[in-house]
Parts: sequence; C-alpha cells; structure tokens
Amino acid sequence: MEIDPRRLRVLHEVARRGGVMRAAEALYLTPSAVSQQLAQLEREVGLALIDRSQRRVSLTPAGRVLAGYAERVEDELAEARRELTRFTERLAGPVRIAAFPTVIKHMLVPAMRDLAARHPQIVPIIHEVYGPPALQELRLGAVDVLITEQDMSLPVLAQPSLATHAFYVDEYRIVMPPDWPDPPRSVADLAEVPWVAGEPGQASGQALDRLAGLHGFEPRKVHVITDFGPTLALVAAGHGVAIVPALALLDVPEGEVRVSDLRDVGSRRLDAVTRISRTRSGQPDPVQAVVISAIEDATAALDATLVGHLQPL
Repeated sequence: MEIDPRRLRVLHEVARRGGVMRAAEALYLTPSAVSQQLAQLEREVGLALIDRSQRRVSLTPAGRVLAGYAERVEDELAEARRELTRFTERLAGPVRIAAFPTVIKHMLVPAMRDLAARHPQIVPIIHEVYGPPALQELRLGAVDVLITEQDMSLPVLAQPSLATHAFYVDEYRIVMPPDWPDPPRSVADLAEVPWVAGEPGQASGQALDRLAGLHGFEPRKVHVITDFGPTLALVAAGHGVAIVPALALLDVPEGEVRVSDLRDVGSRRLDAVTRISRTRSGQPDPVQAVVISAIEDATAALDATLVGHLQPL
C-alpha cells in the first residue's frame, strides 16, 4: 500500500476544518481538486475515508484514524524544518502573521524592514484578522504568529497548545473633541457624556466597561466602532469621547482631538501567540522567534515617538 503524503495533507485539512470548501481555501485549491485528491487517497488505501451519505462531508472511522496519522506527519515535517535550520547560517521561509491595523502599521511594517535587511530569506505574510477568528486560524495552522490585544485587567491567554509572549504595554488615553470646554478631573466626571465605544470583545471596549464599573456609572455608548480611525474622526467632530491606546494617537494630526491628562485609565497588553510543537523537542520555531524579536525591536523604537502624541492639549 503506497500512500502519497501530499494527499495526507489534504485529508488533514478536511478533518480539522470540517469540510471540503474550507480545506480548499486553506490549501489554495479548488473544491474539485480537493475531492479528486481524497478519491485518489481512498483508492490508494482501499477504504472509504469520506462519508458522502450526508449533506455535510464527514470522515469515516478509517478516515479519522488516517487523519490522526496525517497530523503526526505534519508535526514531524515541521520538526524536520526546525532541525534543518541548524545546518544553515540563514533562516528562511514564510511566516504568516495575524494582526490588526495599529500593530500592522506601527510595528509590523518597521519589523519587516529590519527582517529584510537581516534575514532576507524570511518572508513575512500579513493577515488582517483578529479576535476569535484569528485564534482559530492559529490553532488550525493557517497563521504562525498571532498578535493579540487584551485589557490588562484580564488574565493572559493560557491554553496547553499555545505559547504567549508579552511584548508591549500600550497605555490608554481618553480623547475628547478639540473644543471641549471643561477637561475632566476624574473618570467619574465623564459619567454623563456620550461615548464612542469599542466593541465589547476589543481591549478598548473592555477598558470602558472596567472604568465604568470602578466609578459606578453606565456609559452612554452612542456609537460602537471597531477601528480607531473612525473612532477618532467621530471624537474630532464632537460626537463623543473615547478610550484609545497610545498607538492609535500616532495617526492623529496635531490638534484634531484633545488628549486628557487623566492617567488612571490603564493599558492594553499586546502579546505574540504561537503554537507549541507536539513533537520531541518542543522548542520554539527559530524563524518565528526571529520575527517576534524583530517586532519587539520595532516597538522599542516607538517610545520616543509616542511622547509627543501623549501630551495633553
């Protein structure tokens, strides 16, 4: 019995993504090509691997067994790639990074310049995806490094299959319209004002709920916005106040919004999350480690730039 390992990868993707369509997207193949590979694999092993009697494609018992071995093969190949980097002076290969706009613009772009100079054979591939969908893509292997944000009041993401590396603490600031007549002396002074709030799952949304709970008020969320650009535009136009991280203020022209001098707002934590290898060594992928180090260097260079943007107006 000869089994083509390339077809094992197709079976592996169908098993972990739950269907032919999603597997095809992950493998950059057409659904027809995936189905053909599965049919050929069934001919090679002489067994039905896919249960086609139901509307949704599922694996037969034999298919689940073979998919388990396919996962081990994928892990062994990943381990082999890590071991082989020890025999070359240059690290190489693609690294798929999932992140959100402020990190992409102010951290990943500078890090990519550094990587291009020091490790030209490492190829960063950026995906703008975050939150639960990004975490799922990391678990499924569609991305290699996930940049997450979380309010500092919440615990660090802890899962047996994932490693979390904290690399930046991004201070929150409260921003107001530029013609705001009476700057607040405390967060409690903002109990009655309209808010341009972040989504509940976002760090800025978590921060507003935390502050409101600490100061005993229910925030009047007039607008709920995902991206900081529209949030700051609404604030600049006088439609409310907002909590934003310092990184977001790098994109605001001087005088467009007023930055409060309140400093008890807290911060968000930025983490780099990677999968933990289930093979023998359990060591971090050296290429991913270099990429994370480059991101850390890029963040260290931000501190001087941020000083001017954090001054109250």
